[in-house]
Amino acid sequence: MGGMCTRPLERCFGYEGGGNDGLLWHTDLKPHASGEYSIAVVQANSLLEDQGQVFTSPSATFVGVYDGHGGPEASRFITHHLFPLLHKFASEQGGLSADVIKKAFDATEEKFLQLVKQLWMARPQMASVGSCCLVGAISGDVLYVGNLGDSRVVLGRKDPTSKVKKSVVAERLSTDHNVGVEEVRKEVEALHPDDSHIVMYCRGVWRIKGIIQVSRSIGDVYLKKPEFDRDPLFQQHVSHVPLKRPVMTAEPSILTRKLVPEDLFLIFASDGLWEQLSDETAVEIVFKSPRAGIAKRLVKAALHEAARKREMRYEDIKRIEKGVRRHFHDDITVIVIYLDHTPGSSNRRLKDQCLVDITSTPVDIFSYNADELGDSLNTIK
Repeated sequence: MGGMCTRPLERCFGYEGGGNDGLLWHTDLKPHASGEYSIAVVQANSLLEDQGQVFTSPSATFVGVYDGHGGPEASRFITHHLFPLLHKFASEQGGLSADVIKKAFDATEEKFLQLVKQLWMARPQMASVGSCCLVGAISGDVLYVGNLGDSRVVLGRKDPTSKVKKSVVAERLSTDHNVGVEEVRKEVEALHPDDSHIVMYCRGVWRIKGIIQVSRSIGDVYLKKPEFDRDPLFQQHVSHVPLKRPVMTAEPSILTRKLVPEDLFLIFASDGLWEQLSDETAVEIVFKSPRAGIAKRLVKAALHEAARKREMRYEDIKRIEKGVRRHFHDDITVIVIYLDHTPGSSNRRLKDQCLVDITSTPVDIFSYNADELGDSLNTIK
């Protein structure tokens, strides 16, 4: 992606730190081709499993939220590979399209499978690591959304039918692939009519084979390719799950939408936010709040709600260390994209700052160093 920003890394990549919020990191406000955006993440796991990134240029904006599970490796892998693949396929096909989005997802899945095979003898447990994957791409006045798992994008738009002058409607644009949703549960059960235990209710939620809540992801190789699960080397590290056939896929749900002046903003967020806030509540907060720091404001609203559920104060949760904090809330990543529909204004700001800019969340709130896989993530080209 030529023309990369040459500003200092901490400015170009948005490393502005979390101030006094401990496990909270954020970037208040930056320009993109058709507006402004804000990004924030709060860590709950011992290793941050969420990753988020925004790529901006004068012609396109890419947004990614990757909610890892079983470890941080898959979400970090996606951070390294998905956007370059989107750029590659868009260049080859003359622009963005639903087909470009699908090809980028497929290629990312295939490259992660290659990595699992490459590291098999040293790290067979990599076959049990996966990540939800939510991507938005804006080119001109068209939005493309691709999704695997239960991260979510919600649109805030003006309500033309309301008698109240300043009112907003929340519209969910992505499909949740979580078996907690009855429709998804029935979809999985229909694919496995000979397995009465394909979806089980355990530990307070519905799970596929009693293990995982989402039915689609990048990674989770052992649940997609039973031969990995049957390998004795793998069984030394992960409990064996007898499978007749794959129980998960990497087939994304893709939406294409023409943006109109009534569309005000988009909220991309991992499931950690939506566990605490409804679509409508999140949209109301963005609509009624100042732009600067809006992603951080949403994260804090979610933390206040998590504290309320435990009859605690937010100040108490802030003092809980990562790892232990996962008992109170999940990692939360939020990216708010404002849609200004004013041609040229943000383009000029982009050209003043960077021709191409990438903001990525850190691999750990306390460390901006390369992730633990080191060069392994970059060996698959």
